[in-house]
Amino acid sequence: MTTTSTAAYWEPLWAGGRRYRQLDGSETQLMAEHLGPGPGRGRPALDLGCGDGTLARHLHHELGYRTTGIDISPSAVALAAAHHEGPVPGPVWLCGDITTSDLTALPEPAYAVITCRLVYRWMDDKAAFLNRVRHLLVPGGTFWVVTEIAGRREDIDPLHGLGISRAEAEILTAGWSAAQAADLDVLRCYALRP
Repeated sequence: MTTTSTAAYWEPLWAGGRRYRQLDGSETQLMAEHLGPGPGRGRPALDLGCGDGTLARHLHHELGYRTTGIDISPSAVALAAAHHEGPVPGPVWLCGDITTSDLTALPEPAYAVITCRLVYRWMDDKAAFLNRVRHLLVPGGTFWVVTEIAGRREDIDPLHGLGISRAEAEILTAGWSAAQAADLDVLRCYALRP
């Protein structure tokens, strides 16, 4: 059986042209408010499940982080890398499984910001995933998670059950020194700090 956290699940979707919710101004504004004062100042950022690279490019070019994007789908990584714009070097793109890959293969040993947009829901072992993230986050850093909350859509919407449960949200927010949340339509955005 193929689980949703494997390349065997995601690669055919990306290769077949499937695209996901676009990053918009409301979401980027909310993220900027929660990432702390000032721009990235060249500090390292890691975008988990980067998909087409929109968020990684925003962190890199707009907020000034030195960004790495990683995704389990080779087609998603290729799509992200193909969108290079301008004379300034863009993010580093890696194909790998953040839940099983050797973390020492990442370009940085730790990151000031780690983002996880529309990915947490798909992690099979959420506690193990969060432990790996904590290992990669610098003291004082921020883990930014954007996820859908189950039940926020109309009952007739075919995506009604998509999203995390209350128990999965509790797993996500447990064990951090600070956990802030803000709602954005069917999404909830979390700023988590060690």
